[in-house]
Amino acid sequence: MSSALSKGKQQAQAIADAGGVMTHRQILFVIFGLMAGMFLSSLDQTIVGTSMRTIADDLDGLSLQAWVTTAYLITSTIATPIYGKLSDIFGRRPLFIIAIVIFLVGSLAAGFSTSMYELAVFRALQGLGAGGLMALPLAIMGDILAPRERAKYQGYFLAVFGVSSLIGPLVGGLFAGADQILFITGWRWVFLVNLPVGIIALAMVLRFLHIPHTRRKVRIDWWGAATVVIALVPLLLVAEKGRDWGWDSFYAITCYIVGGLGIAAFIISEKLMGDDALIPLKLFKHPTFSMSTVLGVLVGFGMFGAMMTIPLYLQLVNGATPTESGLLSLPMILGLMISSIASGQIIARTGRYRVFPTLGTAFMAIGFFWLTFLTADKPLIWIMVGMLLIGLGLGQLMQTLTIAAQNSVGPRDIGVATSSSTFFRQIGGTLGTAILFSVLFTRIPQTIADAFASTSVKNGIAEAVADPKVLADPANKQILELFQQAQNGGSVGNALDGDTSFLNGSDPRLAAPFLEGFNNAAVSVYWVALAVVLIAFVLSFFLKAAPLRAKSALQENADADAAVIAQEAADLAGAMVAPDLDTTHEASEPESAPTGKRPKRTT
Repeated sequence: MSSALSKGKQQAQAIADAGGVMTHRQILFVIFGLMAGMFLSSLDQTIVGTSMRTIADDLDGLSLQAWVTTAYLITSTIATPIYGKLSDIFGRRPLFIIAIVIFLVGSLAAGFSTSMYELAVFRALQGLGAGGLMALPLAIMGDILAPRERAKYQGYFLAVFGVSSLIGPLVGGLFAGADQILFITGWRWVFLVNLPVGIIALAMVLRFLHIPHTRRKVRIDWWGAATVVIALVPLLLVAEKGRDWGWDSFYAITCYIVGGLGIAAFIISEKLMGDDALIPLKLFKHPTFSMSTVLGVLVGFGMFGAMMTIPLYLQLVNGATPTESGLLSLPMILGLMISSIASGQIIARTGRYRVFPTLGTAFMAIGFFWLTFLTADKPLIWIMVGMLLIGLGLGQLMQTLTIAAQNSVGPRDIGVATSSSTFFRQIGGTLGTAILFSVLFTRIPQTIADAFASTSVKNGIAEAVADPKVLADPANKQILELFQQAQNGGSVGNALDGDTSFLNGSDPRLAAPFLEGFNNAAVSVYWVALAVVLIAFVLSFFLKAAPLRAKSALQENADADAAVIAQEAADLAGAMVAPDLDTTHEASEPESAPTGKRPKRTT
């Protein structure tokens, strides 16, 4: 370990000695370390997303799925700017290592959860680590690569994302579908698999991630960290529980007040902290940073919120297994990779990126509009086309908005600008997940009731109930009990809030009202996402795109340090020359005495 540490210091010193200019080989070494951490984070998201229905069925709480997702997003959102600021102070590498360790501890705890609430708590712990895994690689890329050059290396990260997107659903489906693996319930390995993967990632980071860092003496914004928690948690909580409490209930109003006071306190604390703030307010003086941040919030809302419903839709309405739902999401991954690589190459060659936020939001809007025409009997290709369009939009937005934010600030603020941009995109995603899941499960009781009132559904149910084979099939037992409950005046609108396994293998005519009801509720979600993305599309025309810088932050910092050293040397040389000049002038003074005038000194 000590030899590896020594070698890492030598590598960092070599980069510093070269004026911050890194060779292609050195850049690849750093990227290997970043890829390891990003693979850990992206693999976790794809595994958990496709396995959530199985997990929720086992822990009896599909409607609590939003708690699990929101808890993870809340903590990762809050942690993101903290990692960015601390990494500016202490260096990217130690913070990245800490993030991996916290993520692994959370994964181990989540693997042994006994309830959805417990799982939500441990996913929150995972989120504390994930905040660093998401923000720091982008900041490090901003350090070592000029904005125009960054797109050339984007393919490596897309490869990681693509591989994890392919492997994640397969592995997640394998785990979710297994009763036990090594005497442990199969779905628990969705979280436990992070341990061996994380240990490999940690080893790669320790081995390869070495870049120079100049420590700066600054204040740590503890008040900013505290007030951002006070501001966000109540607002996210009411977004999740508002449908249960009532949007004008005592609890909801309390959350509004506390959240509003938290926002005011956060702004005041950030203003008082100045450049040392968690999110320096001076960043928003840059029109490009401000607009890219607003676009990030809106895109995050649409992306995280609506996209969380697609794997669930594929499993409930289309009857896909967790593995199949992951594989069926590949059109979105394909669209994202194609558009990201294409836009990256164009940015690298031309230095222009102004058109991509507009095109990206346009593609997303078209994709969500396409999904609003979904019906429960639509062929699978319909939703796959929608996913492809959304992926084509996202690929043009993800890296472009980050590059715009980084390019709008100086090298000293790369870390905080990157983490702030990611922070606000995560806020959008967290709000989108909470609000859109709330819309989904608020709408489901009404849409199921409407489906039951449909003539075609009624006729189908009557035909099924009249068939002795249907009545004798054990797979229909639970769903027939629900129909009996409905006939006795009971409500079945909350049938999808808990264990939805009663739909598996049941007669399609009996499942029709539930599938149609879920479909119609999901369409409501896509309408909301469409409205948000259309706002982003309009605002994208107001994004001012400054020319991309040709030097990396490391090079600019090295140039700045060299300029300071040169100035200090010049000042020192001037100070040393001045006494010599004074002595010469003093010696010549008697010769000029007859004139009665003293000569001027030159310094």
